[in-house]
Amino acid sequence: MPTRGLAALACCILLVVAGCAAEPAGPSTAATADATETAPPGSGGTPVTAAPPADGPRVTVVEIVDGDTFRFEYENGTTDTARLLGVDTPEVYGENSPDEFEGVPDTDAGRSCLREYGDRASAYARNRLLGQEVTLAFDANEPRRGYYDRLLVYVHDDGGSFNYALIDRGLARVYDSSFERGDTFYAAEERAMQAGRGLWSCRDGTPAPPGEDETTATATVTATRTGDGVVVSRIHADAEGADGENLNDEYVVLTNRGDEAVDLAGWTLSDEAGFTYEFPEGTTIAAGATLTLHVGSGEDTETDLYWGRSRPTLNNDGETVTLRDASGALVAERST
Repeated sequence: MPTRGLAALACCILLVVAGCAAEPAGPSTAATADATETAPPGSGGTPVTAAPPADGPRVTVVEIVDGDTFRFEYENGTTDTARLLGVDTPEVYGENSPDEFEGVPDTDAGRSCLREYGDRASAYARNRLLGQEVTLAFDANEPRRGYYDRLLVYVHDDGGSFNYALIDRGLARVYDSSFERGDTFYAAEERAMQAGRGLWSCRDGTPAPPGEDETTATATVTATRTGDGVVVSRIHADAEGADGENLNDEYVVLTNRGDEAVDLAGWTLSDEAGFTYEFPEGTTIAAGATLTLHVGSGEDTETDLYWGRSRPTLNNDGETVTLRDASGALVAERST
């Protein structure tokens, strides 16, 4: 047989053998992929290859390990452990390293103060999350699981971001990483630092008295959620048409659910980016009344106020606004 014919025959034989050897691998690989995509949450949590749903899985918090770590249960009864993305609360079981918390002295007083805030962060987590059904969300820039095989998550409860709340109250520092919400978290941390709020009071080596830190504000937030006092009742971030051409259709609505009028002079309302509006002297909200703060410009009335911003401010893709009284204490917050 000519050499060319022998070569062709050899190629054919090799292709047939390779095809036979490879054939089982195709169905096996496909079956594995399907199983991974459709596997129900279990001891391994949400499948790594499955894109999380837009609103994330709903789970029940069953144990608080510390301020930034907890155990939860899926609807099918399986459990897993989660670590909050982007935040780091002081240690309650090990030693704290003051050099991780900017400005906190590396002294016995500094370490003792941080331990106090580790306890307060854990107490806050138990008060707000334990036994509650919450929504988990993930981050495109971070792996699904961390070093100890814990799920890395954002937690949303009652419309608010728990991760963000820890930073805002000074109960945690921002944990340096590439997580997507870094800018808003760093802005909240900077405000907490400047106000000496929460653990940032440890820069003086002494915890703030209970009445001055954000732990006591928890009761206020809980009260507003049950209908007592001034609440953020609506955030309308997506103005009709082009946002920049309709700034006053970006607005926040406050509602007074209490039995008495409230003087809002000196109160502030801030968004996640740190833009802050201060309510002017003479601003009151009657019992049962609403007050709308528009982003753009206009003439203030008893029912409508104007921030005076020259560009869109509220984030259409998700926004958190925080309401504080004249002393800086947290009154209410709301997220979209």
